[in-house]
Amino acid sequence: MRRSAALLLTAAVTLGVVAPAQAATTTERAAGGLDRAALRDAIAVRPDDRTSGVVAEVHKNGHTWRGTSGDLITGRRISPDAHFRIGSITKPMEAVILLQLSAEGRVDLDRSVQYYLPGLLPEDRFKEPVTVRQLLNHSSGLPHDLEGAPGTSPDDEIERRHDYLTFDEVIRQTLRPEGRPAPGPRFGPGTRQEYNSFGYRVAGKLIEEITGNSYQDEVTTRILEPLGMWESKPVMPGRSKPVPRPYLPGYLPKGDGTPVDVNVQGGLPSSMTSTTGDLDRFVSGLFDGRLLRPAQAAELFTVPTGADGKPLPYANDSNCNTGPGKGTACYSVGLMSVPLPDGTVLWGKTGSDPGYRSGVFASRDLTRRAVYSTGTAAVPADGAPPVSLRLAMAAFGN
Repeated sequence: MRRSAALLLTAAVTLGVVAPAQAATTTERAAGGLDRAALRDAIAVRPDDRTSGVVAEVHKNGHTWRGTSGDLITGRRISPDAHFRIGSITKPMEAVILLQLSAEGRVDLDRSVQYYLPGLLPEDRFKEPVTVRQLLNHSSGLPHDLEGAPGTSPDDEIERRHDYLTFDEVIRQTLRPEGRPAPGPRFGPGTRQEYNSFGYRVAGKLIEEITGNSYQDEVTTRILEPLGMWESKPVMPGRSKPVPRPYLPGYLPKGDGTPVDVNVQGGLPSSMTSTTGDLDRFVSGLFDGRLLRPAQAAELFTVPTGADGKPLPYANDSNCNTGPGKGTACYSVGLMSVPLPDGTVLWGKTGSDPGYRSGVFASRDLTRRAVYSTGTAAVPADGAPPVSLRLAMAAFGN
């Protein structure tokens, strides 16, 4: 339930991070421009990475590279088909479901949460209407998940990983908490953009309310089955389950520094495990028209604007902080835009769960695509994982 980490590529482009190994044979470079030696070097775990292992997949101009690093904690090999927890990469899936419902005439993106879910937002604190579109493009101004709750110790976080919270429980504990002040809006709806996971908890509740089905059923029938994402598994209600084998191990340190494999977790109704291959199928199906009609697909590549027609200002500098639009909205409905040095813009999403940090990005024409996941070996530092930055530059930096 933590806010998504700063994104794949953003810091890489800004800081100019380049994989140390630049040499590659002519044969390696000839394969669609993929520098396979640099890619292998990029995912080799360094002592300061706070990473236990990596699985990655890159596509460029019709050529593919897949790679892994070994598990540094146990020394075991990691399979290129390893499963992992994808965190907030499920947000584009939630957005797709609501965009499909919009195309079916069952949801109006410009109608308010207060209309569809009366009483959910306390009227004494949330007086302005918050639209469904604003939930999805992070311009709602709603509070963050469990805003104001006390922090947790490493041992507490390890213990609490088994918890499963429904959308209703997250919404109640955020908007009507016990033992601490209830939060209000962070800014007026539609006036700024700030990455906000809580808006997607409300969106998940809306999906279940409109369809009469569980989120897990909707994501399976609308996305996973049509795209053949057979290795992707939603977390089932109330259960703490391990990541399917083969899996990428992710570790959190106890207070005494002992690493604990945290692959067994609870989560949220939107939580999911997947593979690099399945996430590549998702982004490919998302961009090539298999999931959305053109009018709805356009929402994926449109950032919110103000009355002046310009992108909204971003509420802080942690995410939308690179490229010519620095400091303004970089999130669309479900995705984030990331400019590359050559002018290409990638669209995608990162995600974090305890022990895991993952990402998937692609160009609109799908000629460039990258998926990665890292298992953590220590408490992750702020910002994108160093491995992801090196991978970004090795894959698309030249």
